[in-house]
Amino acid sequence: MKAVAKIAAMVSALLVIAAGLLYSSRTVSAAAQGQITGTIKLDGQVPHQKPIDMSKDPSCAQTHTGAPATAENVVVGPNGGLANVVVYISQGLSGNESVASQPVKMEQKGCQYFPHVLAMNVGQHLTVLNDDKTAHNIHPEPKPGGGNIPWNKSQMEGSPAVDAVWSTPEVAIPVKCNIHPWMRAYIAVVKGPFGVSNESGSFKLDGLAAGTYTLTAWHETYGTQTQTVTIAAGKPVSVDFTFKAK
Repeated sequence: MKAVAKIAAMVSALLVIAAGLLYSSRTVSAAAQGQITGTIKLDGQVPHQKPIDMSKDPSCAQTHTGAPATAENVVVGPNGGLANVVVYISQGLSGNESVASQPVKMEQKGCQYFPHVLAMNVGQHLTVLNDDKTAHNIHPEPKPGGGNIPWNKSQMEGSPAVDAVWSTPEVAIPVKCNIHPWMRAYIAVVKGPFGVSNESGSFKLDGLAAGTYTLTAWHETYGTQTQTVTIAAGKPVSVDFTFKAK
């Protein structure tokens, strides 16, 4: 009987431990479900976007016969939302944030980069595709001495995708094409959750643990803004930014 009682006591203890671990894992999971949403606005007159002359490469020009392509350094939606703003955590991360497992994709279509502004994690894979009927030369130019290594790779029509990984945070790495000088893009390399605003100016960051963070918004023309934000466990927070037109 004593042996049976001991076994029962051990089983009960194990069940208590298991329940504790399960509760702990649920608590951690819930704590990392914080979300930041918001909107980026442009205050002031929207600058005119110049049309791009692609006549030097007829295969590029033919893809824009309906409407000429325009520069994308300032893209504003009908409601004043500012697109292509990278929003990321610049301070407050634990250092143990996971890296996004899926590669991000940059495409060359109509002799333009899509997306024009791309964000990704340090260590995440970047896939570059050529969908055009002409050759391109992808040339990212990270800042000298910053830890990221520049590269310059040609990509013919139908060539395999280019794969790349960045080792250091950098906001943002300019990208050009040596064959088509009007082709420009930016790659923002960050740690932790990030978002990029769409044409309505909306952005979202998911998977944040409870805590206080410095939230940074970067735009290629208007620079950076920061705000301090505090997230409670599992609670969404709304943060808005407004950039002044130049």
